[in-house]
Amino acid sequence: MKNHLIILNALNRHDIIESMSNNSILITIEKQVAFVTLNRPEVFNSFNREMALRLQKTLDDCASDKSVRAIVITGNGKAFCAGQDLKEVTSPELNPGFKKILEEHYNPIIRRIRSIEKPIVAAVNGVAAGAGANIALACDIVIANENASFIQAFSKIGLIPDSAGTFFLPRLIGFQKASALAMLGDKISAMEAERLGMIYTYAAAEKFDDMVRKTALKLANMPTKALGMIKQLLNQSMINDLEAQLNMESEYQIEAASSQDYAEGVAAFIEKRQPNFKGN
Repeated sequence: MKNHLIILNALNRHDIIESMSNNSILITIEKQVAFVTLNRPEVFNSFNREMALRLQKTLDDCASDKSVRAIVITGNGKAFCAGQDLKEVTSPELNPGFKKILEEHYNPIIRRIRSIEKPIVAAVNGVAAGAGANIALACDIVIANENASFIQAFSKIGLIPDSAGTFFLPRLIGFQKASALAMLGDKISAMEAERLGMIYTYAAAEKFDDMVRKTALKLANMPTKALGMIKQLLNQSMINDLEAQLNMESEYQIEAASSQDYAEGVAAFIEKRQPNFKGN
């Protein structure tokens, strides 16, 4: 399978836990799961240029670190992410301009999320607004705290949904609902987001962290080579016709069947034991 990853600056490997702080982004690696935290709680984790570029770097590091087999993106404090820091775009000194914000900040983040051949879970702990909502929706699995909410806030200030919002939202919930949410900017609760099919599931506040951790650890212990293939197939399904998708499934299935994880999975099934997948 073609390697779509951008490989830069791998993290040093630690078997149990590694923590480091880069101000706006925190990362903890535990049992092959990288927990990536947006860390500007004083502004509801809204993005400025520094945080956007640090998140890209962190995702690149996670992609290239072989000890990382699953990634969780979450927010520190009451919010997941409130989108763009409007103080930055209204500051004569700091404003990078929307062309740079989109081409150098958000679009590269979305491309990384979709191209990294490792499962990425969005753990939406609070409000996810604007680009923050759409970054979450671009992840492979979205788990929300029951108190979280999602809002396409762009139209309220005369903008349009970016960060692939107009791509993923109609595919997740249908054209009519996507059109209404994008135009009206209604706030959607975690329960309603699950009902609409916008997210995978939500959890009670006291169970949220445990559900996220268990899901991420489960993914990290699965045959992650196959999970990466599933991700690429789902990406292509959005543009392929049936014949192209069938051909791609055949190509990937043949490759998956030659993997060590497949051999281990079959052996474990026959021997009635738990498989020990390595991701190769």
